[in-house]
Amino acid sequence: MSAGTYTPRPGAAPLPRMIAAQAALETRMLLRNGEQLLLTVVIPTLLLVLFSAVDIVDTGAGEPVDFLTPGILALAVMSTAFTGQAIATGFERRYGVLKRLGASPLPRWGLMAAKTLAVLVTEVLQIVLLTVIAFALGWSPEGSPFAVLLLLVLGTVAFSGLGLLMAGTLKAEATLAAANLVFLLLLVGGGVIVPLDRFPDAAQSVLGLLPISALSDGLRDVLQHGAPMPWGSLGILAVWAALGLGAAAKFFRWE
Repeated sequence: MSAGTYTPRPGAAPLPRMIAAQAALETRMLLRNGEQLLLTVVIPTLLLVLFSAVDIVDTGAGEPVDFLTPGILALAVMSTAFTGQAIATGFERRYGVLKRLGASPLPRWGLMAAKTLAVLVTEVLQIVLLTVIAFALGWSPEGSPFAVLLLLVLGTVAFSGLGLLMAGTLKAEATLAAANLVFLLLLVGGGVIVPLDRFPDAAQSVLGLLPISALSDGLRDVLQHGAPMPWGSLGILAVWAALGLGAAAKFFRWE
């Protein structure tokens, strides 16, 4: 046995390992939080089952589930990447968690990368669950899986940037109220359940520029109508992603 066998080797772990460990922790925290599960799993599932089974909203020609499923998938992305992340990060900031993590060997951009990975893992679980339920209800999707993946990724980036911006600029209580209010408003006016053509013409032009509307309409164009690539929706999401991430990087406060 050499003299240095048990010599301590202080120092930070490799960066990928730190990010993976933090992402695993963030994912467990998301999945163990009852309020987060209500937003990310229970509400989208209930809305999908209820409005597919009961003729409450006129969704146009075809099966209601074919119209509703793309919108509910968009709602699931928003609930995790925006509402859930904004609330969780806002309270972490209030209690000084972000300040302490920011002083750890894990760089601040690494912490945000870990949070993004946790969001993506949660979204995968959401999408798998909602897809299984939609198929059980008779869903028959069409279109390109690559286009769907691109829409979901851009939507996640856009909502994540907006959620971090809110969490990093408002007080925790204000973030909680504002994030839930935005969730409800976009649920009603973002084309998730009620088609945008049911709104007045003047409102349609404004609502169509919202990220939830772009994501819902883009997914619906692909999955319901078989469109190859919804460039208009992708462009709107790209603009929101750039604006959200840019503003979050500039105005986010760690304390």
